[in-house]
Amino acid sequence: MDNLGQLVDEAQAAFAAAGDGAALEQAKARFLGKNGLVTEQLKALGKLAPDEKRERGAAVNRAKAAIEAALDAHRERLREAALDAQLAAERLDVSLPGRGAMPGGLHPVSRTLERIERLLHSIGFAVADGPEIETDWHNFTALNVPPNHPARSMQDTFFLEGRNDVLLRTHTSPVQIRAMLAHAERHSALDVMPDLRIIAPGRVYRVDSDATHSPMFHQVEGLWVGERVSFADLKGIVGDFLRKFFETEELQVRFRPSFFPFTEPSAEIDVAFMSGALEGHWLEVAGCGMVHPNVLRSGNIDPERYTGFAFGFGPDRLAMLRYGVNDLRLFFEGDLRFLSQFR
Repeated sequence: MDNLGQLVDEAQAAFAAAGDGAALEQAKARFLGKNGLVTEQLKALGKLAPDEKRERGAAVNRAKAAIEAALDAHRERLREAALDAQLAAERLDVSLPGRGAMPGGLHPVSRTLERIERLLHSIGFAVADGPEIETDWHNFTALNVPPNHPARSMQDTFFLEGRNDVLLRTHTSPVQIRAMLAHAERHSALDVMPDLRIIAPGRVYRVDSDATHSPMFHQVEGLWVGERVSFADLKGIVGDFLRKFFETEELQVRFRPSFFPFTEPSAEIDVAFMSGALEGHWLEVAGCGMVHPNVLRSGNIDPERYTGFAFGFGPDRLAMLRYGVNDLRLFFEGDLRFLSQFR
């Protein structure tokens, strides 16, 4: 092609017609590729006389520079167009109102724990705490649970790998042992030890999972030890607490004889609602009993002089009853559609 001006015009038109990067690269190959039209012009210079070759070569190089400039310019236009399209797709309409932060709130089980602590603290029970990783002695032996008890099985209890003397506590009762030991040591110089009244709320762990059980759940243990503590005191305190918790004086409470290694005598605590969906149905909510003499001895307390009672509530079960939830797992799945109801 002798008319280099026409070649430049054709290249500019071809580049302008390229709608994307792939089409532009094809147009580039047509003019500037190994077998392109500009390359042919450069190859043809070898057939010319020296003077003519010098003049023609300068003209071809000018045409090539113009074509490369047109290529770079269109490549930049495509890049800017792609950026504009991306910005348009990601554009934020700042005139729209903001979404705002969703207000938070306490978890229903946390609400229940706070309510239990507040009610029992109002009648003189202090809140005690203890480790969730416990020794076998505090969790079982000190609570009159012998070495061959089924609760020590790996099928029931989370033991630490490679250890048979350390485990995730299966109840908050070990806090009672720790509290009694500390109480006895603190008042060892006194002729009469003052009463010990504590509750021990916290997480506990067992190998269990279904609609009413979870591998991790909560317990609130209560303990009152003194010189003249009786089962009548236990019944009065537990009955009064449950009626205040469920905010009804019509709540019926009964104590069924049962067995626990750490209390004697022992009882299960049932409640019956006098109205609503649960009217007339007895539901188990806790276990209780007089502290076994062996447990008092483990706490360095003389069982010949002092007596005590203990009770254990499941705050998760109480939360289910209070809020009308029929599946315990809903509390721990983290579904905001469920939890937002309790804000």
